[in-house]
Amino acid sequence: MQIDAIKAKSVQLYRDVVTQLNAIHIDHLERKWIAISMIILALMVGIIVIDAFFHGVNPPSKVETIDSASLHLSKEFAEENLGVQVDNKGNVVVRMVAGRYSFFPKHIDVPAETSITFRWVSMDVLHGVHIPMTNMSTMIVPGYVAEITTTFPKPGEYPLLCNEYCGLGHNHMWSNISVIAKEDWTAKPTTPAPATQGGSNNE
Repeated sequence: MQIDAIKAKSVQLYRDVVTQLNAIHIDHLERKWIAISMIILALMVGIIVIDAFFHGVNPPSKVETIDSASLHLSKEFAEENLGVQVDNKGNVVVRMVAGRYSFFPKHIDVPAETSITFRWVSMDVLHGVHIPMTNMSTMIVPGYVAEITTTFPKPGEYPLLCNEYCGLGHNHMWSNISVIAKEDWTAKPTTPAPATQGGSNNE
């Protein structure tokens, strides 16, 4: 019974709004600009949807925290665990640390046409990371782990740039990724990935 009442009120409200809109005089030129604005809005929403579903551009789906002051003591981001690793399932994982004014390690080799998961942490302030020609563009917030999965379309040298102002040396904060043909890339010895859990403190 309540549902019917709500439906009736909704229909009546809709009719009232339509009646009031029809009573408003809108110039022919204004109607054109309203239509153009709505088309632009629909186009932008469409681009966002396409990027989300087909290009993998979307916000992080989980939150992982970490103590930025003791990264060197953490299991996952200890110095010996940084760089490219292949887990026991064959997944390629890259762990990197951002700090004023560099990315560590400074250079890595990865395979082309392969899904690669990057895991980032900051040792000091807010940083950003951007790799041209990929969907890699994310913020690295102190105290949190940033994770993004991407694929390099073809072999070559890819610059890794900081796109968040982090201090006077920001312009010099970069690193380099060598993307090697999939058939020529030699994986390092398989390393078990350290256990991580969304929402936990990975110290």
